[in-house]
Amino acid sequence: MQRYDAIIIGTGQAGPALAQRLADTGRTVAVIERKSFGGTCVNTGCIPTKTLVASAYAAHMARRAADFGVKIPCEIAVDMKAVKARKDHVSGRSRNGVEQWLKNLKGCTVYEGHARFAGPHSVEVAGEILKAKWIFINVGGRALAPPIPGLDEVGYFTNSSMMDVDFLPPHLIILGGSYIGLEFAQIYRRFGSEVSVIELAPHLIAREDEDVSRAVTDILYGEGIKTYLNSKVVRVRRQGNNIAVEIVRDGVASQIAGSHLLLAIGRRPNTDDLGLDVAGIAVDDRGYIKVDDQLRTNVPGVWALGDCNGRGAFTHTSYNDFEIVAANILNHKRRRVSDRIPAYALYTDPPLGRVGMTEAEVRRTGRQAMIGTLKMERVGRAFEKGETLGFMKILVDKASKQILGASFLGLSGDETVHSILDLMYANAPYTVLQRAVHIHPTVSEYIPVMIGNLKDLQ
Repeated sequence: MQRYDAIIIGTGQAGPALAQRLADTGRTVAVIERKSFGGTCVNTGCIPTKTLVASAYAAHMARRAADFGVKIPCEIAVDMKAVKARKDHVSGRSRNGVEQWLKNLKGCTVYEGHARFAGPHSVEVAGEILKAKWIFINVGGRALAPPIPGLDEVGYFTNSSMMDVDFLPPHLIILGGSYIGLEFAQIYRRFGSEVSVIELAPHLIAREDEDVSRAVTDILYGEGIKTYLNSKVVRVRRQGNNIAVEIVRDGVASQIAGSHLLLAIGRRPNTDDLGLDVAGIAVDDRGYIKVDDQLRTNVPGVWALGDCNGRGAFTHTSYNDFEIVAANILNHKRRRVSDRIPAYALYTDPPLGRVGMTEAEVRRTGRQAMIGTLKMERVGRAFEKGETLGFMKILVDKASKQILGASFLGLSGDETVHSILDLMYANAPYTVLQRAVHIHPTVSEYIPVMIGNLKDLQ
């Protein structure tokens, strides 16, 4: 039996940083990883997918070269093996960096194998029992495979297995029209695949406002991506060398046939094989570990961080989980999950940057609010770059002048939205940003213009 001050299960975004902080205080730390160092972001999420987005963008801009007065005297071709090799290099560099960081960290012992609780403060891995006063669960999540008849017989990709693709699917059918599904849809359409997206909800990215959804749908439609909304998948089956997806839309049955199938319907936590019941750690009905506002489980001395706690599904929220836990237990400064302002991005091109409440959510509160919008075609920087699709939208509370939320769909939307986010964290009124003098020519310089034209939300 080995004793440590702390055990960290999983090396996703929260784990390595926490190991470093604990080791810096002189504590002994055991880190357990059963597969790939770095977790989802490094291996099958943010880093590899955004690397693919970059390759797809390069192909898209090469095809548009004539729009900028550039002549390319040949047909644009995408070398999928080279695309994958570049993705593997970028992802591998990050994965190896995390692994070497932990294995060279003084006071940290790395165990490679599957962890399973042997008690409230003991974990079994590779035939050894490890004990610690503190245990931190950082095991992430994986793609959800719904019980669709025929699914197991036809074969399908998830966001993880798509990382192994080094060929061009002739026709990729994607089940799920949200963040993961839409990013892959545009990536592979730009690589040259025919792409069909099937979504159960009445509009894509269902959590967003309908005007945002319509604009994203129009952008994808303009690139030749077919979308089937309000469509329930009732069965999938083999049809020769193809996969046929049977759907019902508005009471009418039909089918879509394609060469390959990608599931992007949802995620589930990697908590079903940890022996949480042995430790008495409570989970909800979806398998997410129940935590309080400081990420503590119901078992004293055990915390859950990252995707497995159901309190955030992004790399940045996972890292913030680390900051919350470290501040509370090491610095004795109270930090809470509820202090976090929701913010995220959809990395289509153009990207969608989102912060705070949607317009629909603001309306449901019944509060008096104001709204400002601006089409990207009015933004000089976007017009110069030939990237004028999308729009910006901001919502503010009329009485307090506090910003309630914003949606930036357009050139650099994933970056410019941070000026809104930072102001919200500062609890400053929108008038501070309205009076700011931004650099020209940029996208950000139009934020004060948009705010200056606020109107009552009807």
